[in-house]
Amino acid sequence: MSKIEMLDQFEQIKALADPRRLEILRILLAGPASLTRLGSRLGQHPARVRHHMQKLEQAGLVEINEITITNGVTEKFYRTSAGAYLIQQMVLPKEDQRQTIIFSGSHDLAIEQLSQALGAHINLLSLPVGSLDGLVALRQGFCHIAGSHLLDKDGDYNTPFVRHLLPDRSTNMVTLAYRQQGLMMAAGNPKGIHELADLVREDVTFVNRQPGSGTRLWLDTRLKEIGISPELINGYANISRTHTQMALMVRSGQADAGIGLQAAAQKLDLFFIPLFNERFDLTMLQESTQLLAPMLDHLQTSVCRLAMAGLSGYDTTHTGDQIYS
Repeated sequence: MSKIEMLDQFEQIKALADPRRLEILRILLAGPASLTRLGSRLGQHPARVRHHMQKLEQAGLVEINEITITNGVTEKFYRTSAGAYLIQQMVLPKEDQRQTIIFSGSHDLAIEQLSQALGAHINLLSLPVGSLDGLVALRQGFCHIAGSHLLDKDGDYNTPFVRHLLPDRSTNMVTLAYRQQGLMMAAGNPKGIHELADLVREDVTFVNRQPGSGTRLWLDTRLKEIGISPELINGYANISRTHTQMALMVRSGQADAGIGLQAAAQKLDLFFIPLFNERFDLTMLQESTQLLAPMLDHLQTSVCRLAMAGLSGYDTTHTGDQIYS
């Protein structure tokens, strides 16, 4: 089975910046070809094709498949080094003197606080993709630190998922905070929504979190436990990627209810009914711990904990605690 190669090196992506080289690569993905055949396909002299082929070879994207000799004429056939390519490149600030740190995973209001508090020294950039995809991004090297709140069937938060997704990597985990999540509705709760069972009412429109998010996984598990089919919930397929966006949708009337952070609901003066308390952890590769030291040190300060405790529903008792996975 042919593999898909992920291109994340600048020189590889640079080699494909020329559309002619990209076209050569596409042709070779369908099967080996010689410079003569490629020149015929592209309408170019083989000498011009050779120049582009050398660039692709130097980038490790193509290699010689075989060499044939016909009537004294030697011809090289080239092939790609993979069956397909996935191009990944993050464009980061060049002149910024601050250390850039990429956070990925579940959306969190305390992370936004950290970004502001450390802004003078650290450029903390956030990519909210959900807890599971955040850990995947960490494994693939697309972020420095991942935030998650994944509850497994045995009642343990995050560590079973880290073991499963990064079994061969040395990781470090610390607790950011415990957070309160629940149902958020418009001020005054005009639809009289009091529990998950009310979400199946015909007059109620729901807004959900994306698949792979800790909130979505909790909801799906809970619905199964109480025997409610997701298909009965009007708006179950409606997606909000952050707690803030969800709160805004509820306040604007785009949805009657959603499940999210108490802090997000309180910020927009929404009606809130607590459902569960969860542990939110930060996971990083051991090799990045030194890079992240200023951020980890800040978590241990009273200034950080006081600011975080100001978020409704946040408990900082265990903030900064080491979690052994």
